[in-house]
Amino acid sequence: MNDALQSLLDLLDLERIEEDMFRGTSDAAPLVPRVFGGQVAAQALVAAGRTVPEDRPPHSLHAYFLRPGDPGAPIVYTVDRIRDGFSFTTRRVVAVQHGKPIFHLSASFQLDEEGLEHQEQMPDVPDPLSLPTAEELLPRYEHLFAGPGVVDRMLQARAAIDLRYVDAPPYGSVGQPRDPKSQVWFRTDGKLDGAADDPLLHVCLATYVSDMTLLDSILLAHGRGGWAVGDIVGASLDHAMWFHRPFRVDDWLLYDQESPSSSGGRGLAKGRIFTADGRLAVSVIQEGVMRVPRPKK
Repeated sequence: MNDALQSLLDLLDLERIEEDMFRGTSDAAPLVPRVFGGQVAAQALVAAGRTVPEDRPPHSLHAYFLRPGDPGAPIVYTVDRIRDGFSFTTRRVVAVQHGKPIFHLSASFQLDEEGLEHQEQMPDVPDPLSLPTAEELLPRYEHLFAGPGVVDRMLQARAAIDLRYVDAPPYGSVGQPRDPKSQVWFRTDGKLDGAADDPLLHVCLATYVSDMTLLDSILLAHGRGGWAVGDIVGASLDHAMWFHRPFRVDDWLLYDQESPSSSGGRGLAKGRIFTADGRLAVSVIQEGVMRVPRPKK
């Protein structure tokens, strides 16, 4: 396990300050002066999960990003035990900074059950090991990025996750609109073992990664390079996930993403996460603010 992955695990290891109250620290997002949304979502799910019996894994979450998070201040997560049923458990989490809510999450957990089975098929894509790493890919586009140091900041932000694009990322086709579809393979950069090999932690880490690239498909539809290039201003608005089948986040997972619509300064994206052997593990939907920067006067 590399140092970056250990640091990410430490970030998700919240301090319990009351029975249903937790405190977490933050890292700044690589390209904007706020907390990365995937971090807040993952920490909130950790907080909720720590109030639920271990035999009830999360099966869904629905969240709203209310305010930008301050990376220089702790975040306090308060868990509301909405319901403990025979099969399902429901939790609500509010994340607070400087006395104001910045994030709201509802999560549902379920005892394992047998039932009807079907799923969409996994797309046919190249093997992840045949694709360039972030260290190989990002320097190719350094000349397009908005200012010096962007490559280093992006590499630092993704050092815990081995993430590989199947096709060129948005900044690789600036000015050339493409189909609003994007695919990445990802896994943690190291195996989770010992205390870290916790099924809840695998789900929380997938939640963290799910916010990294989901809006890419919107950018592709309009030939925009995104935050690294500086030709878009955006932020996550809401986020929903459904966890269908067990998975390990230290094994390769395919994140298949597309955008059905953008309008009104917002864009909608949806994703499917498959295990390497083709099982549909997670479905994701997110809407985000997507604004073209106004020309400077």
